[in-house]
Amino acid sequence: MTYTEAIQFLYGLRLFGAKFGLENTFKLAALAGNPQDRLRFIHVAGTNGKGSTCAMLESIYRNARLRVGLFTSPHLVSFRERIQVNRQLIPEGDVVRLVAELQPMLRKFPADHHPTFFEVVTVMALNYFAEQQCELVIWETGLGGRLDATNIVTPLASVITNIAFDHQQWLGDTLEKIAAEKAGIIKPGVPVITATDDPAALAVIEQAARDKQAPLVALPSANGKWPALLRDAAALPLPGDHQQVNAALALATVEVLEYQIPVSGAAVRAGLAAVEWPGRMQLVTRPTGQKILLDGAHNLAGAEALRRTLAKQFGGAKHTLILGVLQDKDWRHICATLAPAAGRVLAVPVASERTADACELAEACRAANARAGIEACGSLAAALQQITADEFVVVTGSLYLVGEALEWLGLTPATAAERALNEWSAQPQPLPIAG
Repeated sequence: MTYTEAIQFLYGLRLFGAKFGLENTFKLAALAGNPQDRLRFIHVAGTNGKGSTCAMLESIYRNARLRVGLFTSPHLVSFRERIQVNRQLIPEGDVVRLVAELQPMLRKFPADHHPTFFEVVTVMALNYFAEQQCELVIWETGLGGRLDATNIVTPLASVITNIAFDHQQWLGDTLEKIAAEKAGIIKPGVPVITATDDPAALAVIEQAARDKQAPLVALPSANGKWPALLRDAAALPLPGDHQQVNAALALATVEVLEYQIPVSGAAVRAGLAAVEWPGRMQLVTRPTGQKILLDGAHNLAGAEALRRTLAKQFGGAKHTLILGVLQDKDWRHICATLAPAAGRVLAVPVASERTADACELAEACRAANARAGIEACGSLAAALQQITADEFVVVTGSLYLVGEALEWLGLTPATAAERALNEWSAQPQPLPIAG
């Protein structure tokens, strides 16, 4: 099997869509020898900021000289981004080998209960991290938490970044319902750390922690001030107040686990100063001096965070906005949030079967900002060809779009076939009732 053939096999698993439930993942992990039992985890859930918080935790513990696994999704460009050890992408040869090893196990499942793409990749990651003898794994949920494939592990700590509206068709139409799904990662006696500030959502998390007798640390959020915890976050290279909150959450997690995994202040400072997380407030300066900000703000809360950051850290300067959003997101409100500050808007389709129509995006942006020059483009490439003379450009609305932009800008090798692995076509089904 070649790497291309392994990717094609994984792509074929999209036919099984996205399912909620842990039965398949537990069974596949058992067939693989339960590699999760040989590993230690920090399990991270939440609506926004999961990836950034994971990147900060990984960087801190790696600078503390641990061998750290990192499991995140979706990938921006290469599938290999999902599974990393000490920020080194899993080699192509190991992807091929792990897929080949799992294929006979997959034949033990009936056709109507075949593992999904994400379930298979979850067990691939567990196998790889165990083989690599990782001393700690930073483990990001895929969707939700309670019934997410990643929830077969018992971590050292459970982290819930925040609760906002996203994936309502899967997780529920209120913040309380969404919080209940995220709180499903809480395990008996395992500490929980959260930066959730919505009172109703926090109450759900507090109750879940009480039910599981799990110690809870809920970070304060008054005026965004985190005095004691943020003293080591001054050099954080990721812009935005929301990243300061993510840093505070990572620091609180390190503090909670201090007795199990001691970390020096020097390692914390070095880890935060060196953290990298592409596609999230990533500022690129091109040889011409043009600045392009890439941010995967894909829901309303993310768009609001981007708007605040543009106003605070970029002086509210007029910019060209290249916007592409998925149809199943709250794209009308995202347009209403981001268009008013732009001097020019180019609406584009996302390279996804789930894309919102660029003409509809343009119309929504026009309704929010009639003064701006607004047009729909047939592709991201067509939009990028129009902005070569613009001083400041913001590309946002979807992580898939940001991944495509990274390729077009020559910042990463082009692997469009691997970006397609982020797709799934299942129809949302009602969630099994918790409890």
